[in-house]
Amino acid sequence: MTTVFTRIIRGELPGVFVWRDDVSVGFLSINPMAFGHTLVVPRVEVDHWIDAEPELLRHLVDVSRIVGIAQQRAFQPERVGIIVAGYEVPHLHIHVIPTNDMSELSFAHAAPSVSRDTLEEAAARIQDALGSLGYSHGCD
Repeated sequence: MTTVFTRIIRGELPGVFVWRDDVSVGFLSINPMAFGHTLVVPRVEVDHWIDAEPELLRHLVDVSRIVGIAQQRAFQPERVGIIVAGYEVPHLHIHVIPTNDMSELSFAHAAPSVSRDTLEEAAARIQDALGSLGYSHGCD
């Protein structure tokens, strides 16, 4: 069965993207733990991260690092954390989360929802930072 992330990637469901390439995408979480919380997702459906090809994992981590650097520039958090949990959606994804405290890295603190305007504001700041780093991936 097609995952909700595949439907977002295909444009069947709305998403606010900050990254697109041939292998992966990055879009804002609709239940963010922090402003700018981004999901880095492969285009191919892989349920569990340990089942992914090593090359795919390397790519996802590279993209997560680049997005994290952009978040650091855009929001100036103390740290940018990542989580690979895999329980929410059966489609491999890396949560890239700007944080100022370890306690912010908890799904218990995720917002139940946020406005599209809030997501777009965060995305614009990440996209600006990505642009200043020399990255442009069709998300302008």
